[in-house]
Amino acid sequence: MKKYTNTGNKDTRSGFGAGLTELGQKNENVVALCADLIGSLKMDDFKKNHPDRFFQIGIAEANMIGIAAGLTIGGKIPFTGTFANFSTGRVYDQIRQSVAYSDKNVKICASHAGLTLGEDGATHQILEDIGLMKMLPGMTVINTCDYNQTKAATLAIADHHGPVYLRFGRPSVANFTPENGEFVIGKAVMLNEGTDVTIIATGHLVWEALLAAEKLEEKGISAEVINIHTIKPLDEEAILKSVAKTGCVVTAEEHNILGGLGESVARTLSLNNPIPQEYVAVQDSFGESGTPAQLMEKHQLNADTIIAKAEKVIHRK
Repeated sequence: MKKYTNTGNKDTRSGFGAGLTELGQKNENVVALCADLIGSLKMDDFKKNHPDRFFQIGIAEANMIGIAAGLTIGGKIPFTGTFANFSTGRVYDQIRQSVAYSDKNVKICASHAGLTLGEDGATHQILEDIGLMKMLPGMTVINTCDYNQTKAATLAIADHHGPVYLRFGRPSVANFTPENGEFVIGKAVMLNEGTDVTIIATGHLVWEALLAAEKLEEKGISAEVINIHTIKPLDEEAILKSVAKTGCVVTAEEHNILGGLGESVARTLSLNNPIPQEYVAVQDSFGESGTPAQLMEKHQLNADTIIAKAEKVIHRK
């Protein structure tokens, strides 16, 4: 089993900020729009270095999406920035009509996703955004796992034509993927090969999946770990190849059990190779106030739960 090293905790939103700064230097068509959260979205450097390409829209998220859609008509590549809740739930109609339906080249960049927004509580947390966005025809949905991957994804989506939803988080988490690594939209990353169970994880749960795999190995269980950073289009080939070998799967995500990665995997399996599946996800509830660590523990989004689900699904084979 390959061992991964945390090179130092970093927040994924800073990976977005670093990627946006680099894009500003090398692509003059990239513009940025923010809904009064410049510091939270780490857009300060872009604003400082490219004030003519930065637009502070204020607390008017629907207007931000409309302006972004309009900017694409002139060949610009707009990156919008606000919290995931406000990036999706608050402006779903504008995204559906002005971006997705019209196939506009807008990059919807959403920070503070999931439970790990923390103390701001349920009104600011969103656990259904992946479901909302993946149901829109033509929308690419990406959920990155660490700082390095978020930066790489930010760079990659600028070269991808079409609407994109890029989801990342607030807290500092393990940074373990390669620096300046290649990011291929729609291509899963095999982190560890195994024979007994497939663990498919996304976002903050990828590191937890790796920790779980190490502990499972100590128990004599060989776990295959796959990082699904792109929820849509889903790398079905990688999933089916893995489960043909292991015969069972656990999916892990910081999202509602309904509508997220787990359901996308389940659909793929039901159509091609029905096998036992267990889910690590929020059990159809809203979030609540607490520290990120407290919330992840309460809702059982951690390595221990992945281990328990892996052992359970193996017995179901």
